[in-house]
Amino acid sequence: MNPEDPLLKILACPLDKGPLHLVVQREPPGSAEALYNPRLHRRYPIVDGIPQLLPSSGEQVTEEEHEELITRMSP
Repeated sequence: MNPEDPLLKILACPLDKGPLHLVVQREPPGSAEALYNPRLHRRYPIVDGIPQLLPSSGEQVTEEEHEELITRMSP
């Protein structure tokens, strides 16, 4: 999944139904790692290019992880 993927505009968090943000890895640049809901501090993994958006797939992140994920979110 890349930042320009039109699917990103329709994907929503399964818990609060709000928008998700693509989080990119530092290496290699631009590759996707997860979808993130900064409102609930929940991260959903992307496995083999497929977002795992079941409520049980998401993981709660700490405040420290939240700050780091905010810096890695694609615009």
